[in-house]
Amino acid sequence: MKTYRNGSTDMNLMHEELARAQMSARLGEAHELRRGHQLALARRMSRKAEQAAQQARLALARAI
Repeated sequence: MKTYRNGSTDMNLMHEELARAQMSARLGEAHELRRGHQLALARRMSRKAEQAAQQARLALARAI
């Protein structure tokens, strides 16, 4: 059994493929942004931990 596809059906399939490709690209961008935000958050938390450790060292030095 042969299936006949006209130009309109081919165009619809092309549009669907384009939409899928764009959605995939947007999902990839979202993942990259999320990774960037997580990295920035980790850096901030690391700096805060370093500052807290430094303050604890200073407090200990003053107490001696």
